[in-house]
Amino acid sequence: MGVSAAEHPCRQLVLVVVPDWTSACGMLERYDRDAGVWMRAGDQVPVTIGRAGCGWGEGLYPVPEDGPRKREGDGRAPAGVFGIGIAFGADDTLETGLPYRQMTAHDWCIDVSGSPHYNRLVDDREVGPDGIRGSTEPMRRDLHLDGDRLYEIGFVIGHNTGCRPGAGSCIFAHPWKEPGAATAGCTAMAEDDLRTVLAWLRAEAHPRFALLPAAEHRRGWQPWDLPPPGDAR
Repeated sequence: MGVSAAEHPCRQLVLVVVPDWTSACGMLERYDRDAGVWMRAGDQVPVTIGRAGCGWGEGLYPVPEDGPRKREGDGRAPAGVFGIGIAFGADDTLETGLPYRQMTAHDWCIDVSGSPHYNRLVDDREVGPDGIRGSTEPMRRDLHLDGDRLYEIGFVIGHNTGCRPGAGSCIFAHPWKEPGAATAGCTAMAEDDLRTVLAWLRAEAHPRFALLPAAEHRRGWQPWDLPPPGDAR
């Protein structure tokens, strides 16, 4: 099945739909667009999101006034439609069509709302000890946090790219700790499923990431240029 859509530079979409605002589990679908028509790519896969569900994030479109809002440290994943940034990982290469950054022990994402580097990836050799002070997000968790491999591979979800203090930071897609384990606000899945997504994504297709409760998907799929609910569930 496909859906006609207005001409748009976005030609790949990662769509996550969850049952409601408080759900920590959902399903992920991939879509390609050709000649204005969204078509499914591959199988639906299970994912987990924030332990507190989701709330409206700072994405590509204005969001409705109703519904919860994502805030720093609230355990919610950001809902809405977002750009997809770089891929990252521990190895020197990764199979993906996204720009790739190999992370080292010096790389951090800053989750400190008052920091001038809030919601940015930084190198501690460039920003110094004060630049990473208070951050809980080393990008090589395996080296800093007793072998934790959550960030072994992943990609950046473009939430709060304006870096508004307190609006939420460091939102990624990454492997889950174990099946069904919720996150602090990222989207997690089986590592093999994530590798499939990464290998499929292409920067030149201007890919987007959408995460929505089912009711908001039904309400917003047309103005936000998404596949309709019948295609996604």
